[in-house]
Amino acid sequence: MSKPIVVLVHGAFAESASWNGVISRLEERGVTAIAVANPLRSLDGDAAYVRDVVSSIGGPVVLAGHSYGGQVITQAAGGNEAVKGLVYVSAFAPETGESALELTGKFPGSTLSDAVVPRPLTAGGVELSIETAKFAQQFAADVDPAVAALMAATQRPVAEAALTAGLVGAPAWRSVPSWHLWGGADRNIPAEAMRFMAERAGAVTAEQIAGAGHALTVSQAGPVADAILRAAA
Repeated sequence: MSKPIVVLVHGAFAESASWNGVISRLEERGVTAIAVANPLRSLDGDAAYVRDVVSSIGGPVVLAGHSYGGQVITQAAGGNEAVKGLVYVSAFAPETGESALELTGKFPGSTLSDAVVPRPLTAGGVELSIETAKFAQQFAADVDPAVAALMAATQRPVAEAALTAGLVGAPAWRSVPSWHLWGGADRNIPAEAMRFMAERAGAVTAEQIAGAGHALTVSQAGPVADAILRAAA
């Protein structure tokens, strides 16, 4: 069987370049990776887009999702035989019907609601971004301050509807092996919530990085790449 292509799916308040450090490490090990531009508009639409990307590859794939990207890959991989592994990086691994918002509040510790700013959309609803002055502390506390400032300026807002939508269909982690990695000092998703999701999914490996914040793809690119390499082996 040919070596899997790795498809990287960013989450809310991030963009594709947040995977750059991970991609460099994967390519050094001979693994091809593609970081998609997650639309962040609706769970169904975002998952459909990732399914289209997987279909276009025409071979085995490992999906890695960061944050809300985990919600997306869980739905996108459902019933998709091309997906050979799932990697959850500070990410949601929902059960049927669960939303990202619901999982965030399942355990205490998230301070995200105090950091987001809503923006009305002409088509209806609102989108959310993290207030620039609060971005580093909330999202990227262990990232170099200059880099965190750039991340704040380039963050992509997420439609609130995407975060409140429940998973449709059976979660892919029931039938596809999964690897989980998260930070012990995450202010977006409580570490306890991610440990719970990893255990529920029967994770092949579940690793908490002490003192790490939410932006693991930037601050902990090495361990993230290592987890993906294990999934792609």
